[in-house]
Amino acid sequence: MPSTASQGLIVGYYTDLQLSASSSSLVSETTSNAIIEEIKALDLKGKSGECHVTFERSAGNAGLRQIAFVGLGKRDADESELSENIRNAVGNAVRALEERKVSVIEVDSMSHPQAAAEGAFLGAYKYDSLKSEKSASAEIKPASGLSQSDLEKWNIGKAYAESQNWARDLASTPANLMTPTIFAEEVVRELSQFDNVTVNVYGKEFAEKHKMGLFLSVAQGSAQPLKFVEIIYKGNSTQDRPVALVGKGITFDTGGISIKPSKGMDLMKGDMGGGASVVAAMRGIAAIKAPVYSVCCVPLTENMPGGKATKPGDVFYGMNGKSVEILNTDAEGRLVLADALTYVVDAHNPTSVIDVATLTGAMVVALGETYSGVFTPAADLWKRIEEASLVTGDSVWRMPTHHTYLKCMESRVADLSNLSNSTGGGSATAAMFISQFIGSKSSETPGVSDPMWAHMDIAGTMDTGSNSGHQVRGMTGRPTRTLIQFLRNAGTN
Repeated sequence: MPSTASQGLIVGYYTDLQLSASSSSLVSETTSNAIIEEIKALDLKGKSGECHVTFERSAGNAGLRQIAFVGLGKRDADESELSENIRNAVGNAVRALEERKVSVIEVDSMSHPQAAAEGAFLGAYKYDSLKSEKSASAEIKPASGLSQSDLEKWNIGKAYAESQNWARDLASTPANLMTPTIFAEEVVRELSQFDNVTVNVYGKEFAEKHKMGLFLSVAQGSAQPLKFVEIIYKGNSTQDRPVALVGKGITFDTGGISIKPSKGMDLMKGDMGGGASVVAAMRGIAAIKAPVYSVCCVPLTENMPGGKATKPGDVFYGMNGKSVEILNTDAEGRLVLADALTYVVDAHNPTSVIDVATLTGAMVVALGETYSGVFTPAADLWKRIEEASLVTGDSVWRMPTHHTYLKCMESRVADLSNLSNSTGGGSATAAMFISQFIGSKSSETPGVSDPMWAHMDIAGTMDTGSNSGHQVRGMTGRPTRTLIQFLRNAGTN
């Protein structure tokens, strides 16, 4: 077979069995007609995710190229649905062509260059850095004929996907190779390539200085030193107050003294998925030079059952002075988030703050791996998060923040306990616990305004068993792209 068969092209068609407008110029009419007949014979309908690979002989029989025809669903689908259809279609097609040893893949924009780029680079993701034999990866590039405007959109989509893929890498790396120290070093290394970014890495002395007793209580059982990563991105000099992100950074979670069952504990290397997604979002806005002022904080530690580990019944004080009784050491994520939230609000005075965490098994039960749960009392902030998710196809669902959930976190000996005294609603009670640490100033309605606050529980979306579309089995890196879009929008509002 001629070597040109290693060249590939991805084009899209709808349920009316017609090519997308931009695809029509990339394939000869003869080839297009022949392929449509093949598709009809195979009883393909143009549904989202369908993929049929065939060969096209070049003019003069000089060689062959492989073309992946992918279904895009209905032509008149709304913008959000069509963009997600394109991501899934292109993701499937990239893997199909790579399986056929294609080394260079051109991707038609399908009139949605950002979505096409996201699907291509997300779908091509592999975590094989620890294997002796690496899988071959094709070079992915946009098909010829893109306008300058569309090329810029393609590059933005590529930056979104590369940022999410970095979050996937961070969360997929075994815990002995992704300690708090290594995570911090990776953040410094990755973000050093971008302008307007400052990365500060602090240690135990910093946490002690700021009286982060809850964070320190989790870290004291581990032989690995804690780290506190602070990222400041100033892409807009006219904004005097930033938008803030906080991510849970538990680089391995055994549960501590309240130890987890052994089955599936290996996945707890990904318990820093929230931290991975927020630093990746900061990478994304820096890569596309988004005009926004944003800060990000990640408290990093392991949760281990060492000789110095916290014991059930112990009481510690948060940075804001509130005392917390530890009834279950496996409810540690809310503790590290509490001090990080207090710090970012006190130190940076953000207009809004979103914390992201693989927090509760209850969220897995509630929403599975389709939606990330969002808890916020601020209707405007919810609207902005939802709007961002509709652009990226990375779905979110609003969850309740009723005051009765907070009563479930009362303690007999301290201001709060870290475990609900009631059954059910575990993700909601955890969210309401976190709401008590939005800065040191007390408020009767925390998180409603100044700053607005949202908590994203990604326990269900941290990993996936799917290997279809732009999803790749394993750690997902979600909700990186939604956070990038949220921050981009914040810079223009």
